[in-house]
Order: sequence, then C-alpha cells, then structure tokens
Amino acid sequence: MSKDVTVSEQFSEFIAGLSLADIPAPARTIAINDLIDMAGLCIAARQSEYMEKVIAGWDGDGACTAIGHSRALDAAGAAIANGVGTHGEDFDDTLEGAPIRVGAMVIPAALAAAERFGRSGADALLGITCGLEAVCRFNHVAPAAIHHAGFHPVSVIGTLGATVGAGVTLGLSARQMTMALGIAGSLASGILEYLTDGAWTKRLHPGWAAQSGLRAALWGRQEYFAPRTVFEGGHSFFHAFAPGFENPRYEYVTEGLGREWFMEKIAFKPYACGTMIHPYIDCMVRLAAEGVQADDIDTIICEAGEGLVDRLWEPLADKHDPPSGYAAKFSMPFCMAVGFFDGDAGLNQFTDERVRDEKVLRLCRKISYVIDPENEYPDNYTGHIKVTMKDGSVIERRQPHMRGGQREPLSREDLIAKFHGNIAYGGWPAEMGETLLDFCVTIADAPDLSKLKIFRV
Repeated sequence: MSKDVTVSEQFSEFIAGLSLADIPAPARTIAINDLIDMAGLCIAARQSEYMEKVIAGWDGDGACTAIGHSRALDAAGAAIANGVGTHGEDFDDTLEGAPIRVGAMVIPAALAAAERFGRSGADALLGITCGLEAVCRFNHVAPAAIHHAGFHPVSVIGTLGATVGAGVTLGLSARQMTMALGIAGSLASGILEYLTDGAWTKRLHPGWAAQSGLRAALWGRQEYFAPRTVFEGGHSFFHAFAPGFENPRYEYVTEGLGREWFMEKIAFKPYACGTMIHPYIDCMVRLAAEGVQADDIDTIICEAGEGLVDRLWEPLADKHDPPSGYAAKFSMPFCMAVGFFDGDAGLNQFTDERVRDEKVLRLCRKISYVIDPENEYPDNYTGHIKVTMKDGSVIERRQPHMRGGQREPLSREDLIAKFHGNIAYGGWPAEMGETLLDFCVTIADAPDLSKLKIFRV
C-alpha cells in the first residue's frame, strides 16, 4: 500500500485534532444559526403527511428524539426523521458558490450521535461545525458534475458531511475517521428522478444521508477496514458519482484547513422554494409594489443561467402547470407569479390548492426565459425580469444577489423571526418554541443532550 497521505487521511488528521476553542466565532455563529433554522423547520413539518409516513415506516424504537414527534426512535431513525423534517419544505439552508443543502444532513446526525451516546453539547456543536465544513469543501471538488450524472449532491456529498458530523461528535481518532469516510463512500446514494413529477423522494435524501453518516461513523469507530483511497483511487467516490469530471479539485478539501472556513458562506432562505428562484421572486414583489396589474402584463422574459434550466425552467409547459404544491417549489414561473400576488413565497404559498389558483397560473404562463451566457451562477444568484405590457411599454428589474446570502445575510434576529413563524405553522405552543430556541442557542453549555426528550411532543 502506498505510504502517501491520502485526501481522507489529511482531512481526518485535521478535524480529529480540533476542539471547540479552535473554531472561530463567525463559524460558531453560523453553526448555531443553522441549528436554530433546522429546529424550527422540523416543527413546521411535524404535521405533514410525508413526516407521518416517514415516522410510521421506521421500525426502530429507541431513546432518541425526532423533534416535534412523540415517538422515541433509535439513533438512525431520529437522524432520518430530523433530516426529512429539516428539508421537507425546501426552506433550509444553501451554499453560495457550490449550491447544496448543508445542515439537513449534518445536524441530525450529530444530534443523534450525541443523544444516543451521552456526548456533550460542545461535542455536538463541534461535530456540527466540522460536518458543515466537510459538506462545503467536498461539494467544491467536482462542481455540477454530480448533478449532471443524475445524482443528488444533498444525499451523495451529504453522507460525507454527516459522517464527519457524527464522527467528530463521537470523538473519532484520525484513523477511525479515515475508515468512516471510506465506508461513507459505499453508503451514499440518491437520484434526481423526483424532478419528473415532484415526488417526495427528494425529501428523504438528507435524512438518508444523516443516518448513513451516523452508521459510517459508528463502524469507523470500530476501525472497520475501509479504503483510505476512497477519493483518489481507481474506483473512487467522484469517479462513480461525477464521471464526467476529469480532474477532481481535491485542493478544496485539503488546503487552508483551519485558516478558511467554507461553512461561513452558508446562506439562509427567506422563501420556501428553490434557492436560485429567490432573486427573481424579489423582482416580482417589487413589480407588484409599484402598482403593476397582472392583467396588463403581456409577457415576462427572464435572463437565466444555463445551470438553472433543467431543474427550474424545463420542461416549461410542466413548470407553467405544476402538479402539486411541492413540485411548484421548483417551478421558476409559479414561484415568481405567486410572489407577485402574495408578496411572499413562504409555507402558505405552496399548497396543492394554491397550484390550482387560475389567477396565479395565468400570470405563470406568461413567464419564460432566455439563456444569459454572462450569468454569474453558481458564484452568485441574480434575478432579472423584462416585462412587456399590453400597451407596448417595457419594465425591467434586476436583483443583484440572493437575500440571505453573503452579500445580504439574514441576521440572528431575522432567523429567530423565521423560527417563530415555523413554530406557529407547525402548531406548537409558543412557550415550547422558546424552550427549543434556548436549547439551540446554549447548546455548547449542555453537559449532554438529554434535554432533547422534552421536544417529543
């Protein structure tokens, strides 16, 4: 066997040597913000049909918490339930520059590991921070190639991040973490076919990644023999999941460790739909605020990056008539139209009833796109509309970036307001929400996570 240090060994050596005191304040703030966002989203989803089916279909009872649900599950079950709950309404975080969800895979794995094995809140917060960093770094290795191969990076890259999150929480050594990452390469999965009809399998992906990462970490803790060359070997992770990418950029995993924290670029969503749609919704909200009437609009043409087309614009006829509220979250025309009428694209805008609203659909069908070769995606998410009125006049509006991202971040106060809205949407008492919020903000001080059990309601 080669004596050269591999990518997984180098990364594992770094994270195994960290303590919470080594994490810079901005990174800790992002990690706690993501925990607050995740917890509120689990409550928002608690009464949904898809969560009911996930909980009912899991056959492992135990001593771990699916936030907002009365049934105690085994650690893997809690990880998958909290992952699905976090991502279920497409209202969770994203990463600018290399788009992917981050917290929905990592945080459930770290919480389950800590609750099951009596680890401290500081251990969990360190695991969360390192897991978020792992997702952000690994997702830069082969940008867009995993999507192009038909896989969902949330579940594929997410398994690596969840492994790191659970493994750091459990205190794995560098050797154990290397084995865990080698195992994770064989547990990752998730295809994009949900795009065809808005199927619920997308919701499963972060939960599956979370429980897969937890399992990989537990087997890694036993030093179950796994390939240390999981990333650069001849049958490696990116060779399998990103076959069209000839030169994976492993320097994004190994360079600048401890000096640059990629997870500080995590963005939080003000709208409950596809991330890259947000700047376009902002343009439409401004258009409505200026007094423009939908019936006076002839057409709306949007400049769009080519990377947005296959998921958010095409097939255009289907995007003009989404089959469900969930599918509508990934329809650029529908999100823009509902944003125009409601001034928002939150949880209440994506019901199955709303997608049959003929007023919204009439405007939706007036919206189309042209490819803009100069579009900044994925480095920046911008919005543009060119509105031709029936009288021949033209109105053009642009949004230069995503609100909630690096250029206009949501504050802790903004995220707490979002959290409160999610608590109310999920039908939870406000006082219980405040207790959950306090748990998130003060997690580093908790001697263990046994307090999670009070949120089984």
